[in-house]
Amino acid sequence: MRTDNHRFLGLLRDLLPITTCTLLLSITGCWQSSPDRVVVYTALDREFSAPLLESFSQTSGLTVDPKFDVESTKTVGLTQAILAEAKRPRCDVFWNNEILNTIRLQKQGRLLPYVSTAGAAYPEAYRDPQGYWYGFAARARVLIVNTQRVDEASYPTSIHDLVDEKWQGRIGLAKPLFGTTATHATVLFHLWGTERATQFFQAAKNNAQIMAGNKQVALAVASGQLDWGITDTDDANVERLKGSPVAIIYPDQADGEMGTLFIPNTVAIIANSPHPAAAKQLVEWVLSSEVEATLSAGPSAQIPLRPDVPATAQVKTPGEIRPLSVDFGAAADSWDEAAPVLRDLFFRVGP
Repeated sequence: MRTDNHRFLGLLRDLLPITTCTLLLSITGCWQSSPDRVVVYTALDREFSAPLLESFSQTSGLTVDPKFDVESTKTVGLTQAILAEAKRPRCDVFWNNEILNTIRLQKQGRLLPYVSTAGAAYPEAYRDPQGYWYGFAARARVLIVNTQRVDEASYPTSIHDLVDEKWQGRIGLAKPLFGTTATHATVLFHLWGTERATQFFQAAKNNAQIMAGNKQVALAVASGQLDWGITDTDDANVERLKGSPVAIIYPDQADGEMGTLFIPNTVAIIANSPHPAAAKQLVEWVLSSEVEATLSAGPSAQIPLRPDVPATAQVKTPGEIRPLSVDFGAAADSWDEAAPVLRDLFFRVGP
């Protein structure tokens, strides 16, 4: 009997570490126990980001677990997920296709500063001085025009044409609640003040057809449903590559005008992430010249910001045209004022 008890106690002693580990894994998730894994939340369209992440996985030997955004909520959904997981982060790296929500996460203490070797190659205007985030592979906010519906002499040249009543019902604007359209709107609230920006978006709402996203605006213009609209260079360029009858205009380039807004992708490490070493490895790779060159040469025509990455003929860079000068950190502070106004105006409008 004593021998059997000793055997039982010995077996229990051997099993205890395994049982304890199993219990911990069931609580924390087995993905946290694997140092060769990295979890990335990405708002860049799956068709562009997934092949790159797969390439990183193959070359690094790390398993990449991506979580992509939903088109209807864009970066807001991923941002809310990161905030909701603050006590037990699941995400290691946030690859955002804009900048506003990245800075909002920084201001709420959800990002880890990291001094990136590759990140040092980017202009100071597009990276946080303490390394909380890095901007790369930008898109410009442009006007896309159907060349069969609008004569060249009548092309719009400014975002102010969105409120010109001669275009009423024939132009498109994405809901300025998510993604780059929300970033653009917030920048305008920062530059113009709440009263002027509210008046502008009220007039735009009355004048334009409000659509679910920038891609829908580009598609509507390319198909001839609309004369023109405001979108991003990636969506506009995709329609151009299809052979659609469209022209791409960089707005507000005349003397005294504000210039065109360039919005970078951003990459950041989440504070207290489960795989910090792998996260740093992924960030260095994302900020490499090879990745930015690939995004630049592809159909999305992301605009390179690294000086060692040449631009393609598909797009224009901030060095070729007048960019809108903006302090993104200061502009992000305007979101709390802009958000309720924009929700009241646009939440129930459009598809």
